[in-house]
Amino acid sequence: RQNPEVFGAVYDPASDPFFRRNGLLYLSKKELADLADRLAEAQPFLGTLWKDPSLRGLFDLIGLAVTETLKAERKDGKAGKAPIEIATVLDTMAATIEDQAAGKFARLSWQNVMQGKTASLSDTRRFLLLKPALNFSSLQPATEAMKKLRSLFKELNLDAEHGVRVRITGSAALAQEELKSVETGMGYAAVLSLVLVASLLIVGLRSVHLFFATIVTLIVGLIWTAGFAIAAFGQLNLMSVAFAVLFIGLSVDFGIHFALRYREEDSRTGDHAGSLERAARSVGGSLALCAVAAGIAFFAFLPTDYIGLAELGVIAGTGMFVAFFANLTVLPALLTVLPAGNGRRDAKSTGRTPTVLPFIRRHARPVIWGALGLGIAAAFLLPQVRFDFDPLNLRDPKTESLATLLELVNDTQTSPYGISILAADLPEARKLAAKLEPLPEVKDVRTIADYVPKEQDEKLGIIGDMGLLLIPSFSVTERAPRPSVEEQKAALKALRDHLAALATESLNKTARASAKRLNEALGKVAPNGKIDAATLDKLRASLLSGLPRRLEMLRESLEAQRVTLKDLPTDIKQREIAPDGRVRMKVYPKQNVRDQDALLRFVNAVRAVAPDAVGAPVVIFESSRTVIRAFIEAAAIAVGCISVLLLIVLRNVREALFVFAPITLAALLTVSASVLLGLHFNFANVIVLPLLFGLGVASGIHFVLREREALIDGGVIETSTPRAVVFSALTTIGSFGSIALSSHPGTASMGVLLTIAISLTLVCTLVVLPALMAVAARPK
Repeated sequence: RQNPEVFGAVYDPASDPFFRRNGLLYLSKKELADLADRLAEAQPFLGTLWKDPSLRGLFDLIGLAVTETLKAERKDGKAGKAPIEIATVLDTMAATIEDQAAGKFARLSWQNVMQGKTASLSDTRRFLLLKPALNFSSLQPATEAMKKLRSLFKELNLDAEHGVRVRITGSAALAQEELKSVETGMGYAAVLSLVLVASLLIVGLRSVHLFFATIVTLIVGLIWTAGFAIAAFGQLNLMSVAFAVLFIGLSVDFGIHFALRYREEDSRTGDHAGSLERAARSVGGSLALCAVAAGIAFFAFLPTDYIGLAELGVIAGTGMFVAFFANLTVLPALLTVLPAGNGRRDAKSTGRTPTVLPFIRRHARPVIWGALGLGIAAAFLLPQVRFDFDPLNLRDPKTESLATLLELVNDTQTSPYGISILAADLPEARKLAAKLEPLPEVKDVRTIADYVPKEQDEKLGIIGDMGLLLIPSFSVTERAPRPSVEEQKAALKALRDHLAALATESLNKTARASAKRLNEALGKVAPNGKIDAATLDKLRASLLSGLPRRLEMLRESLEAQRVTLKDLPTDIKQREIAPDGRVRMKVYPKQNVRDQDALLRFVNAVRAVAPDAVGAPVVIFESSRTVIRAFIEAAAIAVGCISVLLLIVLRNVREALFVFAPITLAALLTVSASVLLGLHFNFANVIVLPLLFGLGVASGIHFVLREREALIDGGVIETSTPRAVVFSALTTIGSFGSIALSSHPGTASMGVLLTIAISLTLVCTLVVLPALMAVAARPK
């Protein structure tokens, strides 16, 4: 609260005096009655501790309890009911002292002692809700707030070594760590992509001269595209940050085709200028067509409502034209000014690589029938395709914010998957709650009225009886003086004597075992009865540091009063009731809504009663509809525009179909592979299929146009085109494959599916397209 400029408002209901005073009213009547019985039995001991909250007072108290227990057993001749549940207390103390002796952080929970049971996680968990100032000019807006928080944790010793676990989650933390994960993952992917592409270029081009010119052109184009992205949008989002890897994988294709065509021409004539001109004339048209087709695939996302993907489409689509321009200007210039050295091939080299294309041409019809059968088989798997619309599955589960959130999801009290509804007023909220609560999909409906405890008359009566018994003990103002070291040693020795007696004389087997355990634990911190002042201080801190505050809280809770809506803290009323009187309702699901079918049922059931309901489940549901619609629209736009483009440029329906046939098969196989491998489509990898048509059409274009040029001497097989197609696809696969190694599941899934899609496209293009062209070329 001392740093509002960093943390904003701090909401901490647990520290509000209202809940400290009236907390007992929120227990069930049975829980409150059980607590009252336990405190009534322990009243004499609580009074003793109130007056002397020291090791002397505690040890004397335990010794007195042991004496009373043994006295009762001697009188009755059997194990009777002790004045307190002594075995539980002794075991709790023993566990704490054992931890201290082992060098671990140890604190006795007096809450557990008073309740007679171990507190649940929800009992010991505490929430602080902050609304930090975010710097949206940075890719990580919450950096300052989270750094300051962690600094405070360290300053206040809030860590495991001091018995406390503090974790950060919430929308700002999730976004911060996701952006960091994406930034790191895409940074590594970009570097790895460049390394893989460079390695493949060395193998594919077989020339240092061509390799260096192509790499420099690639880097220049990447810088130009990044400059456009900054000028156009000023910032990158979780999707558009992938443009660099996409550019590296696709831009290099232009360079490979131009460089290999140049080398093919140069090897025949040795005329550098003429070879550049002929390469540009022959390959420039197909490169232009490929740039337009790829640009269409990316720009197809622009009209959709998926803004993150639309921005990626604009940047990557523009990048295709940047790559085209760079490879027809910068690359020829570099090939001219850079010394060729020994990089040029001799006159006998054409850049052709032996392939299986002759075999495919000889067996064209079986290949086509086999491809058709494979496509039909893949089509049968289409109904099993799944779309994973849970955004949590796209985040890195190793991050603190998501790991914490996933733990909270399993608790109805803290689940982020609740649906919020605004009712006109409280009576209207009660009517809606009455309609929602019977629904099988709904577990609980809450309004501000639930902050008013139920059965207050009976509970206040129980608390009043507790107060009559306990308040006099807590009213004592005179406290015993702080004991000396010798007094504490004497009290410890007396306690061990009492424990030894209980361990040997008690008729209660459990009490004997507990007494023996505690005596042995004390022996570890005071071997041979010797203990120094420092160890006594540590023992006092372990056993008693939480007692004064717990007794004070108990005393304060005995002052509970009747609670009405008007009595609730202002913070809560402001959060639950708007200034105009509208009331917020929260509806929680009965089933685990991380299951998609359960989420759909929950959202539909609630919205049938309250159509204006909002919240995480509704946002997830509507987002998925938006993304699926964007995917369908983008795919339709891409296929339609590319089809028109091919028909205009090729002016041949048959050749246009030849180009589309292997891509369609690759698309079917990609979808079926996602089913067989258990890969779900999601918000990130949904771009794959629309891109497949735009990127996959490039190889087909190069094949068809080169076949037109090379009608003699074996056709396209005898040219550099197959080699260029293979290595351009391999560089794309290597680039996209690097994304698959990202620690961010969303971008990794995009890389995996893109790698599969491009790999299948390469295979289909090299197998199906030559077979189709071979059959079409045969005379009737």
